Amino acid sequence: MDVQFEQEVEQLIKDIRQHYGYDFNGYARASVYRRVKRFLANNHLQTIPELREQVFSDSFFFEGFLQEITVNVTEMFRDPAFFLSLRQNVLPMLSTYPFIKIWDAGCSTGEELFSLAILLKEEGLLDRTKIYATDINQKVLKQAKEGIFSASNIASYTSGYYASGGKQEFASYYVSNYGSLKFDSSLIKNVVFYPHNLATDSTFNEFHLILCRNVLIYFNRELQERVFTLFDDSLVDLGYLALGKKETLAMSGIFSRYAFVDKENRIHRKTG
Repeated sequence: MDVQFEQEVEQLIKDIRQHYGYDFNGYARASVYRRVKRFLANNHLQTIPELREQVFSDSFFFEGFLQEITVNVTEMFRDPAFFLSLRQNVLPMLSTYPFIKIWDAGCSTGEELFSLAILLKEEGLLDRTKIYATDINQKVLKQAKEGIFSASNIASYTSGYYASGGKQEFASYYVSNYGSLKFDSSLIKNVVFYPHNLATDSTFNEFHLILCRNVLIYFNRELQERVFTLFDDSLVDLGYLALGKKETLAMSGIFSRYAFVDKENRIHRKTG
């Protein structure tokens, strides 16, 4: 990638913020450049000026671009050991509260959200839990709300469910039809779906548990610190923060206020 390409992408990022309100300044640049280049190739575009013309004249096209730039890699019961630890080490403590509030930040297309809801249901906590499921991308939020996933992944979903301590027949949670799995809508009856940009938006509640897994690895250090501060402001004392395996609080200004509940699975508890 040459200097001109990078300069043109930087200007595009700046103009997108002004035009649409999405801020990608804190995204790791290597990832952004790579994704823009792939998007050009996939859409048979040769230059950034061609891309600009489409992005600012066609909102539907921009939604596709947004989906490429914002990472939406997820699956049900991803890292089953994490969900098992959540079931064993976190949910018993949350059960002591009369009402539970959880933030699934960067929920993407909803696989993690439904995994969490299944755990809460099996532990008898779903009915008194409010989950806020947020993402920068409204298109994936709509997909998450629909609760329809590809049946091609059913083997890994099922094995992940049982490895995370599943107590039912996994098939009892969905209906299979024409290559898709439609999950029971009652699992998300207490879910609030809301567009939220971790780069620019503020906190909006006090939570007992925040999940933000495999999102921060695409942010630079400055943006990571902003998000950690946001999460810290959003957690009640003794609340839990769950990150992805490659994400760490170690270099963060909030590190001293957190203790590991499960270091291997990056589950922290706010100590004060």
